[in-house]
Amino acid sequence: MNFSVRKFDAVIVGAGGAGMRASLQLAEAGFKVAVLSKVFPTRSHTVAAQGGIGAALGNMGEDNWLWHMYDTIKGSDYLGDQDAIEFLCRKAPEGVYELEHYGMPFDRNEDGTVYQRPFGGHSQNFGERPVQRSCCAADRTGHAMLHTLYQRNVRAHTHFLVEWMALDLVRGPGGEVLGVTALEMETGEVSLFQARATLFATGGAGRIYAASTNAYINTGDGLGMAARAGIPLEDMEFWQFHPTGVAGAGVLITEGVRGEGGYLLNERGERFMERYAPTMKDLASRDVVSRAMATEIKEGRGAGKDKDYILLKLDHLGEDVIEKRLPGIREIARKFANVDPVKEPIPVVPTCHYQMGGIPTNYHGEVVAPRDGKPEVVVEGFYAAGECACASVHGANRLGTNSLTDLLVFGKASGERMVQYLRANLGHRELPGDASELTRSRLARLESQTSGESVYEVGGEMRRVMQAHAGVFRFPDMLVEGVRRIREVSERAKHTGIKDKSKTFNTARIEALELDNLIEVARSTMVSAEARKETRGAHDRADFHQRDDVNWLKHSLWYQDGDRMEYKPVHLKPLTAASFEPKVRTY
Repeated sequence: MNFSVRKFDAVIVGAGGAGMRASLQLAEAGFKVAVLSKVFPTRSHTVAAQGGIGAALGNMGEDNWLWHMYDTIKGSDYLGDQDAIEFLCRKAPEGVYELEHYGMPFDRNEDGTVYQRPFGGHSQNFGERPVQRSCCAADRTGHAMLHTLYQRNVRAHTHFLVEWMALDLVRGPGGEVLGVTALEMETGEVSLFQARATLFATGGAGRIYAASTNAYINTGDGLGMAARAGIPLEDMEFWQFHPTGVAGAGVLITEGVRGEGGYLLNERGERFMERYAPTMKDLASRDVVSRAMATEIKEGRGAGKDKDYILLKLDHLGEDVIEKRLPGIREIARKFANVDPVKEPIPVVPTCHYQMGGIPTNYHGEVVAPRDGKPEVVVEGFYAAGECACASVHGANRLGTNSLTDLLVFGKASGERMVQYLRANLGHRELPGDASELTRSRLARLESQTSGESVYEVGGEMRRVMQAHAGVFRFPDMLVEGVRRIREVSERAKHTGIKDKSKTFNTARIEALELDNLIEVARSTMVSAEARKETRGAHDRADFHQRDDVNWLKHSLWYQDGDRMEYKPVHLKPLTAASFEPKVRTY
């Protein structure tokens, strides 16, 4: 297999919000940038984001970036890095105003300012009362953002390579990153994309779970590539289960429904969140609401024939409000739940939604990994942003709306840092002789194993194991058994085969390559979850009911080699503000 070599100043893998915000920074600075995407850019998973962008604009009442910072740190259950969180919250308004100037069609107030809705966990004055902070475009905010960024990138002459799947990192003799190998999905041809700077913006990996709000493209490609290249994955035990996925379908119902005044009911018609979070109620942090819902169902107060879901009521808002602020939700409820929310409640259950962990980075988007006894050393030429990265601003539980804020702020920050690096480091470095050897061996394995394990069956078993052993509640014996079983599945994945050897568009080959990435994510999640002996944020252990700041206020690092675990400190010192010391987390 002889791979052609294509040279660019920068290569970005992923054309969602983070990837296109970074590519815009590079293209407008005059660099030759290639963006590889498995789907057309405006179909990237950012398009599914509904609720809004968290930013303390203060358009709907008094607000402050410091209050946003406090809410984010509290939401993270104090595992978030406070320097990165301050950077996020300070830069958030700037990111919204830039989008506004690019032409994004935000909802407006009568005075022309951007409309903002309440969202779970966002408060005024350090938790006193809810605040309206989510900047939205009805319930299609991600859709509006993607189209805005794509059009701006077209204007800047960004080079998009659509339906290309990145396969492996290319590293130099000193560990520096020199680009990626990638497969053109239509033809099956593989090329080596040589770059002076490489950014991963590949999104999440929610397809490791059987019930997920994630699209089928969310297969953890960036995480798998990083893990195979010897880079650790950070805080992979923390997965957010969104409180309101449509029961039986998993399709997301935005928190914006509750922000607009909707609320949850059990089968008795009780607003049960008043018992679990008396101040914030239905707008408590997502992990709190998800656990409350799971508890109601577990204790027999779920709705429906099998008492296995909760009711989300919004008919009291009236048809006009629903059509103006939540038109997409009405459409989803009709299509996937067969109910009209103007007349009856939507059946919902907690559903896997977002990974808090990922490729370790600093707040400039530079990938950092332990080396030579130092906990964080920059991997030269390598950057990550968005859901695949761990800055870490989300810690043990992401605050609603901060996903889109993350894309904007760290997409731009990584783009700016790449521009600086490219201006200081001219010319491409020489590729090593074995630059594409890992990719060659992986493809050769697939070609040789025509009668191996079924990708479909191995992937299905992986999702069943993850759903049963690492869900909303986690039990010690189930975690130990989960580690054993996911290692078995991992071994089976090494022997998957494809019967169709056609090199042109071949879904079996692509799904097998995606499974390689999903397995790395699943193993890192299960091993990290079994190792963390505490309850914190989205990680709720039945044998350790309390958060343990003495022993576990630290980030986990999982290495593919031997499922090895290491740990590093949380950055408790912000950039300019006073530190927020860990305290009991109540809503």
